Amino acid sequence: MSRQIKLIWDFHGPASAKTAEHHEIHLKEFIAIEKLPISITGFEIKDEMHAIAFIVVNDEQMIPMRDALKPHRGELYMP
Repeated sequence: MSRQIKLIWDFHGPASAKTAEHHEIHLKEFIAIEKLPISITGFEIKDEMHAIAFIVVNDEQMIPMRDALKPHRGELYMP
């Protein structure tokens, strides 16, 4: 089984939760438009001033997705 990578976008400030939630909508739209076999997306509120949106891709998909979507960072995904 190939590794899974969590591509992450960080949002800061009082509107970070709403911004991360909205960013996930755009990630889902991108997946649908490109007909990608990706099913894991989400957003998490870290605290009142920091939230993230993310997409989980396979190791082989990481570089094309990174180049297309420009995430802020990535990490290994452990479900």
